[in-house]
Amino acid sequence: MPIARRTLLGAGLAAATSALTGCGDNGAADPGPAGPGDALAATDAAGNRVGFGSAGNLPSGAPGVTAPPSGGAAPAGQAGYAQQVTALLRKHLPATPQTVQHKGFPGAVALVLVNGKMTVHTAVGEALRYGAGPKLLPANQRVAMRQDSIFDLASVTKVYTAILLLQQVDKGRVDLGAPVRDYLPAFTGTGKERITVEMLLTHTSGLPVGAKVTGLPDNAARWNAVLTTPLVSGAVPGTTFRYSSVGLMTAGKIVEKVTGQRLDQALKSNLTSPLGLRDTGFNPNTWWSTSVRGGRMVATDARSSRGLLRGTVHDDVANHLGGIAGHAGIFATARDLAAIGQMLLDEGTYQGKRVLAAATVRRMLTNHNAGKPAIDPERPNRTSAHGLGVVLNQSWFMGRLASARTFGHTGFAGPSLLVAPDRKLVLALLTNRAHPNWSWSNPDPVRAAVGDLLAKEVS
Repeated sequence: MPIARRTLLGAGLAAATSALTGCGDNGAADPGPAGPGDALAATDAAGNRVGFGSAGNLPSGAPGVTAPPSGGAAPAGQAGYAQQVTALLRKHLPATPQTVQHKGFPGAVALVLVNGKMTVHTAVGEALRYGAGPKLLPANQRVAMRQDSIFDLASVTKVYTAILLLQQVDKGRVDLGAPVRDYLPAFTGTGKERITVEMLLTHTSGLPVGAKVTGLPDNAARWNAVLTTPLVSGAVPGTTFRYSSVGLMTAGKIVEKVTGQRLDQALKSNLTSPLGLRDTGFNPNTWWSTSVRGGRMVATDARSSRGLLRGTVHDDVANHLGGIAGHAGIFATARDLAAIGQMLLDEGTYQGKRVLAAATVRRMLTNHNAGKPAIDPERPNRTSAHGLGVVLNQSWFMGRLASARTFGHTGFAGPSLLVAPDRKLVLALLTNRAHPNWSWSNPDPVRAAVGDLLAKEVS
């Protein structure tokens, strides 16, 4: 019986993940600010805190505004459907403060931009609800979800890696049509000489989901194992969509090779610093203050061999390898994630700063897999539609917002980014559905339901 990708990459069971995924060298991003003040919020009848962010453009660290009590009018500057988004998310919270097992998520943050203006910013539930074991924590030990809570983006990291690599295409340092071996001579194995850089980003390389990296003495050996991972049996590069974290790990290594920077450093110098995204980076526990970690960091697993995970990458092997890789490891707020979506919607610029050429963004958001089959045992109805590092036109998480131009990505721990260009809409929907046990729930129905709601409300 095949093991679903969620089982392979979930990092909840070390035995399942230890042979499958890898990440990069150890290191920390430069320190960010100590953290903005608490966003104001209301509390619903179940004790779940709910807040809405300020309207208007999306500056990092902007103050929030108070949300109304349940049933009240939307705050000034917020869309009328903001309350509907909040109510939908609340329906998936644990039924009562005493409920142990949930079927959705302990908490969530949703942020919606339309025409570059914030129309929804809501936080519901709890960022920390369970301790290691897992066990339900007493109320006074839990942490409410905030508008500026910091989430493990999991596979949404792949979007950032693609952007960093495409920046090097803009600079003429990388050719998407060139063999990967031109940049990484250690990328060896039968048939792999046919794999191009573009195939890494479109998941058509024929590489498997993950790589065996356990039992090796150091990160150099582990990365060599990633780069020498063989093709899936019978795979022909360039012909079939197969989701592959190994492909994006390799793409991240190309970024490191051509920039001369570790991936976390390249992220900071080439993307987050230019765009003012102060809440985004790898290994946040190494650069955030104790107060920020205690009040804003969102928990994931609480039953893994590592105990409670909070500010530490959920992917078990990514953590083992240092927490920095092209496929997983970035942490961010909904505000910062939405900025990435808005930048792509605006063809490479954000608040006057250009980080990608417009033609490159258009190329990124074009379906490169038309006519190719898709092999995805977890989602047998999935199509191969995929741009360069972004998923295209997939109703299983986009709902009725899905279209040939709609793009985004999901992450195993519960985050997602969705951009609907025809509606000039960006949705950053972050949940902690992997807290305390990723096997309790499937986040896709909630993602699709929010998409359905927004499709009805935003023309």
